[in-house]
Amino acid sequence: MFLYLIKKLAFLLPLCMVVSLPNLSYSQPGLKDVYKSYFPIGVAVGTRNLTGDEAALIKKQFNSITAENAMKMGPIQPVEGKFNWKDADSIVSFALQNGLKIRGHNLGWHEQTPKWIFIGKDGKTVTKTVLLQRLKDHITTVVSRYKGKIYAWDVINEAIDDDPSKSLRQSPWYQILGDDFLLKAFEYAHAADPDAQLFYNDYNTEFPEKRERIYTMLKDLLAKGAPIHGVGLQAHWSLQEPSAENLRAAIDRYASLGLKIQFTELDLSIYPWEKERRARKAGESDLFTPELEQQQADRYGMLFKVFREYKDVITNVTFWNVSDRYSWLDQYPVSGRKNYPLLFDAQLKPKKAFWAVTNF
Repeated sequence: MFLYLIKKLAFLLPLCMVVSLPNLSYSQPGLKDVYKSYFPIGVAVGTRNLTGDEAALIKKQFNSITAENAMKMGPIQPVEGKFNWKDADSIVSFALQNGLKIRGHNLGWHEQTPKWIFIGKDGKTVTKTVLLQRLKDHITTVVSRYKGKIYAWDVINEAIDDDPSKSLRQSPWYQILGDDFLLKAFEYAHAADPDAQLFYNDYNTEFPEKRERIYTMLKDLLAKGAPIHGVGLQAHWSLQEPSAENLRAAIDRYASLGLKIQFTELDLSIYPWEKERRARKAGESDLFTPELEQQQADRYGMLFKVFREYKDVITNVTFWNVSDRYSWLDQYPVSGRKNYPLLFDAQLKPKKAFWAVTNF
């Protein structure tokens, strides 16, 4: 009898071990499954994420994908008329093979723009006519290549100035083209793919004063007939912000224009937000303590509770990077300071934040 019990326990032990590991991602439905009646759940990727364990996690958890850098103007057309399609094509191919929706990011931005686009053959700043043609050529070429594959584009990224006393950012785009920069970009994208959904994308969109400047700009563009279908709220947030009240107010404000809402670049830094780059301070800790993990879980839980309330206007929520193994926040604003802003840890295991988002 004793020997029989030993054998019985030996048989049952592996089963008990499986049951006792609820933190394994394969033991639960993926994010995309939990939110299938709400909105698609996306993730920003590079080609490094398309193989191995990260690719498996993407296919399990997400049903939408965004190229983190491969489709931005600088990487995709570093020299006039010469396009680097390899990385962008790889990401689109991965998405199509695995039934993932694709968001395009982005067609016009003040950063990661190649210098040639503003400079003529004479070495001087180009005229408005020349720059509009270059913008049109770029947008038409890129959007046409992925017509029918990419369902939504971030057409213009971060055009609103950080200075509350100003409206549009004083970038070379604005200095040369004026207000036409935004209107024409949307018109060119719509002409290249009339079925694509076109978004304006920005950060700090839920801060009341910036929210109102974005709202005014969008309202003006819509009045001019710009083919804008939605607004992308980047959602690079922290444990301190945003409040549920400001988040709801922002969604209500933009939705009142008849626009769809997408949260396009979601992550939740464990550090208070800083805009300017700086060196890491001596003794500055980057430990992910149990207290920080719980605060992050609580904050993520609150955010997704609000998101679910607005499922009629929110059409996508996309995380910016796959896991804490790599985040752009590891280099910005403090280079070399580890951040832990996502739902999965460096071993791709779900964190407390994952359960806060999925258990409701």
